[in-house]
Amino acid sequence: MDHSFASGQSIAPTAGTASRSVTIQPPRRVLVTGGAGFIGSHLCERLLEEGCEVLCADNFFTGTRRNVEHLLDHPRFELLRHDVTFPLYVEVDEIYNLACPASPIHYQWDPVQTTKTSVLGAINMLGLAKRLRGKILQASTSEIYGDPEVHPQQEAYWGHVNPIGPRSCYDEGKRCAETLFFDYGRQHHLRIKVLRIFNTYGPRMQPNDGRVVSNFIIQALNNQPITIYGDGLQTRSFCFVDDTIRGMMALMNTPDEVTGPVNCGNPNEFTIRDLAAQVIAMTGSRSRLVHRPLPQDDPRQRRPDISQAQELLNWQPVIPLAEGLQRTIAYFEELHAKQRKRVSRPRSAAKKTREPVPSRATAS
Repeated sequence: MDHSFASGQSIAPTAGTASRSVTIQPPRRVLVTGGAGFIGSHLCERLLEEGCEVLCADNFFTGTRRNVEHLLDHPRFELLRHDVTFPLYVEVDEIYNLACPASPIHYQWDPVQTTKTSVLGAINMLGLAKRLRGKILQASTSEIYGDPEVHPQQEAYWGHVNPIGPRSCYDEGKRCAETLFFDYGRQHHLRIKVLRIFNTYGPRMQPNDGRVVSNFIIQALNNQPITIYGDGLQTRSFCFVDDTIRGMMALMNTPDEVTGPVNCGNPNEFTIRDLAAQVIAMTGSRSRLVHRPLPQDDPRQRRPDISQAQELLNWQPVIPLAEGLQRTIAYFEELHAKQRKRVSRPRSAAKKTREPVPSRATAS
C-alpha cells in the first residue's frame, strides 16, 4: 500500500486568460500514531477540519475502529493497522506520536510491551522524521513527575518516580522517550516538540480503562458502588479533550526553536471525593462510595503549572469541569443504551425464530 500523498501542482492558464500560473498549496500530510485511541481520534478530526491529509496508524490494543469509523469515508483520511515498535515507511510532513496505552489497567497488563512502545516507538518515529526532515511531536505525560514533591508541577521539575514499581513501565518509558526526542534534536537537528499531558477526559474514553472519570461515570450509570482508592482526598486536574487537542496543535505550530517540554492540563484542582460527588449528582445515581486501598506509587497531588503554555502557546483550558462531564456522561449514556439493546436483542430474536430448524447440511 502506498501511503504517500499528492504533492503541489501548478495550473496553467486557459486560453484567453492572463499569462500566469496559480500554485495550489498542498495540504499538510500528517501521521498520527495511536490515532484510533481516545485522544488520537479527536486529534484526527481536528486535523481534518484544518484541511490536513491524515494517516491514522494504530495497532488497536487500546484504540478501536469505532472511534474513527465516522472518518473512514473522508477523502483525506486513511487508516493503517500498524504497531510503532516496528518501523514505518510513509511520506508525511508532520508526526504526532501518541501511540502507547495510557491507563494503569492497560499499560500494566503487558509492562514489557508498554516500555517497548514508548522507547522503540519513539526511536522508529524519530527515525522516520529524520529521514523526512519533518516535524514530530511526542505526547508525553504528567506521569513524568511521578508522585511529586513539588506542587504545582513546573516543566523544570525532574520528578519523583519509582523506577522499579508497577507504574514505572509507563513512567520511565515516557521519560526515556523524552530523552530520545531531545537527543535527536541536539544530535540530528530534528524539529521536535514535547507536550506533557495531564489528566484528560471526554467522549471516547474506554469504559474499562480504569481511569477515574470513566470509572465513576460507568459505576454511577449502573447505580453500582463508586470505588475510591484511599481516602479520596488525593487531587487531580481534569482537562477536557478538546482543550488538550488545542494545546497539542498549538505546540506543533510554534517556531522550531520552541521544543518544550510544555505542560498541558487544567490548573484547577479537585479531590477524587469531590469528583465522585459531582458525577453522582449529574447522573442522578443511587451509587454509594466504597473505599479500597491506595495502589502503590499512586500520586497524592497532580496539578500543572501552565505558565509556559500561556506564554508560548497562548493556551489555557476553557471548558469547565461541569460542562466537560456533561458531554462525557452523554457519551457514556449513549453507549449504555446501545449495550442494553444488544443484550435484549438475542432474547427477542429467539422468540421470533421458534420455527422448524434447518437441516445441519443447510445451516452452514
